Amino acid sequence: MKFLLGKKEGMTSVIEENGVVVPVTVISAGPCFVTQVKNSEKDGYDAVQIGFSETKKMNKPKSGHLKSSGKSLRYLKEYRTKEGENLKIGDTMDVSIFEKGEKVKISGTIKGHGFTGPVRRYGFRGHPASHGHPQQRKVGSIGGRFPQRVIKGLRMAGHYGNTRKTISNLQVVGVDTKNNFLLVKGSLPGTRGSLVEIRGM
Repeated sequence: MKFLLGKKEGMTSVIEENGVVVPVTVISAGPCFVTQVKNSEKDGYDAVQIGFSETKKMNKPKSGHLKSSGKSLRYLKEYRTKEGENLKIGDTMDVSIFEKGEKVKISGTIKGHGFTGPVRRYGFRGHPASHGHPQQRKVGSIGGRFPQRVIKGLRMAGHYGNTRKTISNLQVVGVDTKNNFLLVKGSLPGTRGSLVEIRGM
């Protein structure tokens, strides 16, 4: 099981050997440190907790939890592992665990847009714009003659964004172990500088 935490740095393009220009997202991935190891005998399941992005400010519960690892880390994430994984507290993980051409699954938090109308939130077509129609971007009819109420789950205006999104089958285009950069084909959820989770498939 491969997993790593990183920050989205932005997008660029890479020219492959056959001359094709590939759009890629640059991720500053790792180094991540193992902060806790769980096993089925003591905790009921096998998992490992890793931390990312060293920081100077931490509250007392978090600093006490990380005392055994000797690190001050901003982000902590736990991942399930198979029984017998050879990992221990203090181990370091970096981009070298991934290879060029490998498929990965990446999760992040998409941009928050606040209260948004249905045209932007769901891609509604909108009303006709000719003949002076006063409501081009309204949701339209939200209830018919029966059952004479608004049905639950109807797509209407509301909060859009700031939710977790996962994209699978993303291809690793390049691995820069010197600068801890991971180049992934295509775009990723989140803003520049936001946290992303990288998992192998």
